[in-house]
Amino acid sequence: MKKCYLGVDVGSVSTNVVVMDSDENIVDTLYIRTQGKPIQAVKDGLKEIESRLDKDVEILGLGTTGSGRQLASVMLGADVVKNEITAHGIAALKCVPDVNTIIEIGGQDSKIILLRNGIIHDFAMNTVCAAGTGSFLDRQAERLNIPIQEFGSLALKSKAPVRIAGRCAVFAESDMIHKQQLGHNEEDIINGLCEALVRNYLNNLGKGKDIRAPIIFQGGVSANEGIKRAFEKILEQEIIVPKYADVMGAIGACLLAKDEVSKTGKTNFLGLDVAASDFSVKSFECENCPNMCEVVEFYRDDELVARWGDKCGRWSDVKVLSKEKLA
Repeated sequence: MKKCYLGVDVGSVSTNVVVMDSDENIVDTLYIRTQGKPIQAVKDGLKEIESRLDKDVEILGLGTTGSGRQLASVMLGADVVKNEITAHGIAALKCVPDVNTIIEIGGQDSKIILLRNGIIHDFAMNTVCAAGTGSFLDRQAERLNIPIQEFGSLALKSKAPVRIAGRCAVFAESDMIHKQQLGHNEEDIINGLCEALVRNYLNNLGKGKDIRAPIIFQGGVSANEGIKRAFEKILEQEIIVPKYADVMGAIGACLLAKDEVSKTGKTNFLGLDVAASDFSVKSFECENCPNMCEVVEFYRDDELVARWGDKCGRWSDVKVLSKEKLA
């Protein structure tokens, strides 16, 4: 049997699944859109990965990360549940052991992680302004009627710099329209949008931070060559884009799962066939105190398996079912 580990990163825009063998080689990766349905995305992702794996593959452990990490953990039976900062940091260190700065830009949020001597030293996240995220480029690509996949290559063709206001997504869009009306060509405008996103990122997340090389660029937006070049131009540093830059969170979850299972000698993973189960969510308002917490109940095949959402632990601290009963 081929011993492997599974990493699942559930985000607001994408859900990523990675299979890693016991020698920490990547066996397979999957990047799919969450589309506002994290439960369905996790199920679809697991089914797809199972169909692509050889029959002799045995999953020894599972790690989850991302904004939907707790949900995925309850669904699949995770051995380790970690936030995105930790997962991305672990994965980056695996690729570039002496990495000092991680730039991560996703569809709905972005983050910067500073490491010193292999330890996370500082970080910042941007979840407020869209101008520093991938959704900003998606919006402008739609307005320009250009596939987002072509944005990077078109930006590289730019010959004349066009500065577009990047402090706010709304102002940036207005400024882009103004530049179009002045007659600037498409490539220069697209390059200006890439540089506007980078300036927004550095002004919001990088302000006052010591951004040192080696610098790794991760997340879905790292595939955009125009953004990479804009970072290199403004920072005057080489930017490294790893081979699996779009699924680094899931890779980190794999590495963390392997470490956890090596300590415990067992796994909580419920198996790949758990994707065939039916999952549903219900909620109620607890009236035990003035907090009036909304308690979420999670069901697997009509059986209650977990609760969360309360502040005092009255409901979530009660272990609903054991893994043995679920199996």
